[in-house]
Amino acid sequence: MSVSGMKKQLHKASQLLNERLMGAEGTKMDEDFLKMEKTVVVIHSLLAELLSKTTEFLQPNPAYRAKLSMLNTMSRIRGQGKWTGYPQTEGMLGDCMLHYGQELGAASEFGGALTGVGDALQQVAQARDALDVNVKRTFIDPLQDLHNTELKEIRYQLKKLNGRRLDFDYKRRRRGKVPAEEVRRAWDKFVTSKELAESSMFVLLQSDVDQLSRLAALVAALLDFHRNAHRILLGLHGNLQARLTAASNKPERRFRPKKIRSEHNGSVGFYLQPSITSAVSSGEQLTVLPPRPGSPVSCSGKKTQTNFHKRHKADSKLVLDQPCCRAMYSFHPNHEGELDFSEGDVIVLTNQVDANWYEGALGGQSGLFPVSYVDVLVPLPLP
Repeated sequence: MSVSGMKKQLHKASQLLNERLMGAEGTKMDEDFLKMEKTVVVIHSLLAELLSKTTEFLQPNPAYRAKLSMLNTMSRIRGQGKWTGYPQTEGMLGDCMLHYGQELGAASEFGGALTGVGDALQQVAQARDALDVNVKRTFIDPLQDLHNTELKEIRYQLKKLNGRRLDFDYKRRRRGKVPAEEVRRAWDKFVTSKELAESSMFVLLQSDVDQLSRLAALVAALLDFHRNAHRILLGLHGNLQARLTAASNKPERRFRPKKIRSEHNGSVGFYLQPSITSAVSSGEQLTVLPPRPGSPVSCSGKKTQTNFHKRHKADSKLVLDQPCCRAMYSFHPNHEGELDFSEGDVIVLTNQVDANWYEGALGGQSGLFPVSYVDVLVPLPLP
């Protein structure tokens, strides 16, 4: 800094001290100017906080924000231009559900539902990513540009104006010791700075349309996100309701105990696993039984358990040497060629027509009957 510049700074400091400590009167601005200046100060504080709060709204976790800022800065320094996205909470929850849904497998209704919910939550996370990008492009970036250009320029002009005002007031206060021409030049500079700052503030405060359009863009982006999230979650809700209805209407499930084959006196016998708990824990399958035709599915646990043990006790005494099954429900044919039997009958198996029908014989009669109505005691030989 030159000697003259240093002297000017000292004069400004002297005038400021006189005003603050000694109560000296400085040049007063008009009411319109002061009102605009106060509004500009409010707008500056507003933008600084609004930008920060909007970023926190879109990316709530401060630790992730700091990490992303560092990673994106490093990418720009390396010239990679790669932007790292914020890990949305919906996406993280969706990943968890997808992982365990796949672990449970498609055969599990709960696993399938988890997979569906996980997919939907990932779609919501993608919609939120789109919200981030949209709000940044249409709201944050324009306001950031306004904060960093127009407001920055106005604040610089106001600071310069205040300095020239102090310089003029100092020289005016020392009018006898400072040449009149120098006082006049200080006045001209002060007036020029005032007019420039006043014009810039006026232009800024007349740009309400621009600011309103940015607010409208923010609301439109939020509306798009919530509309997309509503559509995704509404479809997911319908899918889950369908799954729930299907699961509620599924027929009663009964445990088929594991049978152990053994050789005894040249015969092949089947002995039941004594413990249901041990069979379940060993991964034994459950058999899905259809409801009895013409009657609702019974949910009486005590009766079912009693019949279950009675049948197992009777079966354990049988030594069967040909493919056969026991009827769990009575079946009365509606079509020719079907076999009539009652609950508890032992039917000789002769053939399996397809996945849903067996062919068998009982009491000199033969015919077709549903697979789901019987419990196989001795399976048909593999083809």
